Amino acid sequence: MADEEPTSIWMQPERHERSGPGRRPGYSREQITRTAVQIADAEGLEAATMRRIACELGTGAMSLYRYVPRRDDLSDLMIDLVMGEIELPGSPSGDWRSDLTLLARQIRAAGLRHPWLIALLTGRPTLGPHLLRVHEFALGAFDGIGLDIDDITGFVGMLNDFIHSAIRREIGWLEEARRTGLDPERWKRDYMGPYVREVVESGAFPLFSRSVLDSRTAHLAPDDRFRHGLDRILDAIAALIPSLRSR
Repeated sequence: MADEEPTSIWMQPERHERSGPGRRPGYSREQITRTAVQIADAEGLEAATMRRIACELGTGAMSLYRYVPRRDDLSDLMIDLVMGEIELPGSPSGDWRSDLTLLARQIRAAGLRHPWLIALLTGRPTLGPHLLRVHEFALGAFDGIGLDIDDITGFVGMLNDFIHSAIRREIGWLEEARRTGLDPERWKRDYMGPYVREVVESGAFPLFSRSVLDSRTAHLAPDDRFRHGLDRILDAIAALIPSLRSR
């Protein structure tokens, strides 16, 4: 008989086990997931194996598969637990730009707290309840301003692409700083600086040289760089909205 097709973890009822005399206490998906998140935050996603989680909980790995059957299920649960940290109003305010700025900054903060999150989010689709809440808020920010659903989903996708890319780049800088022991500014100045000066002095790459010497954004602090990029994305959306309404 063919293997049964896997079912989304969100369609699988949670096990509830009561402890009794002489029995081990039962576990929960949330307990297992929180332990996985703590391990991934401290040691990286690869360390958050069922064996390691079971060790932290003082049980055997096989007992946890009754609660979380597959590795993909654990990934979905980890994503959704972290998305639950994002604090949003119950509904959009009506100021789409303000709402999306709030959302973007919250996602960035979660991504920096949990450096493994963006790799999981962009690696496979998942639709847990907390992620759906966040996505519904993003879609709702554009609702009621005269856009069709294709335009709304396109703008939300474009915004997500920027947020995820910016977080990945920032995490890359932080990981490089940990690996080399140099903060980003020292890395630019001490490690790359001599070579960059040689390139600039060669005159072979004039636009690159201008981007190094004259660009204000190239030297922004991470928070300011993120906000600058976010503002440019939102500016582009604002510029498109009137023409899309009038189609």
